[in-house]
Amino acid sequence: MAFWVYILKCANGSYYTGHTEDLERRMAEHQTGTPVCYTTTRRPIALVFSQACASRAEALASERQIKGWSRAKKTALIAGDWDQLKMLARTSTPHTPDSE
Repeated sequence: MAFWVYILKCANGSYYTGHTEDLERRMAEHQTGTPVCYTTTRRPIALVFSQACASRAEALASERQIKGWSRAKKTALIAGDWDQLKMLARTSTPHTPDSE
């Protein structure tokens, strides 16, 4: 069974990071606002990044790591800009997480 870590871009421009075992079902839940969560009042949402993981623990660890990243670092990941991602990983400027 595959698990997923994913990033959504919300209507207000913020990013939401999560993990799931059923990406299609979870996207439908985010689109309908059920259950109520961060994205409920920020719809519509768009899936901008997803990555399969071997286990729930790996997906959760990836989610937690990404949630701690700056917006610039998340944007580089979404764009697949590995050079920018490496450069941003070397910087240690404090930041506020973008969302959940």
